[in-house]
Amino acid sequence: MSNFILAGLFTEGTTDVRFLSSVVERTLQDVAFDCTGDIETKVEIINIEKTRLNFNEQILEASKVAFDKFGILFLFVHTDADSVNDNLAFQSKIIPAQELLKQKDDGFCKHIIAVVPIQMTESWMIADKELLKNEIGIDKSDVDLGIHLNPELINDPKTAIEEIIRISKADVTKRKRSKGLVISDLYQIIGQKTELSELEKLSSYQKFKNSLIDKLRELNYYHK
Repeated sequence: MSNFILAGLFTEGTTDVRFLSSVVERTLQDVAFDCTGDIETKVEIINIEKTRLNFNEQILEASKVAFDKFGILFLFVHTDADSVNDNLAFQSKIIPAQELLKQKDDGFCKHIIAVVPIQMTESWMIADKELLKNEIGIDKSDVDLGIHLNPELINDPKTAIEEIIRISKADVTKRKRSKGLVISDLYQIIGQKTELSELEKLSSYQKFKNSLIDKLRELNYYHK
């Protein structure tokens, strides 16, 4: 008989969830494969009304909804670093949220796993560069497109992707494929297709995956 892990995912925005839902679920499946026994996994998207709530209040509400509605085991919490490292995001957001949850009684999901891309979610979208270029429909080098660096070193990865789309539209040979393309069209498909091996080259993804492994070990699922 297989075990079942039900997790939740709470993100900053609707475009983030389109990309991260597949990445997070596939990562959970990948890690669960190394767990003891046969484990099935599922990730539920947690939606709340965010109006007038600060980050900590959003996490408390999301953890309560996740517990009440789904009875989830742990909650993936996304926030962008908006910086060259994740220090501020963890010190001002993730750690305070974790401390607040510890103070709550039953009725909240108290196990959270941070998903904090360096810079922003779009840096993870650039991890699989060949996929990105194929989906946009452009045949130029990474250097020509300005994505030859580690994506976490690109200050504004969203603008970088939008510039690649602009270049593709100016290329007559690719015009037909990319004519109506906008960046919002890419989040879901790239999230579904990105090779996890490419994401593992990014420090922020490694940190997220290691946190997941640590949590599964804490909950006595992972013994490797």
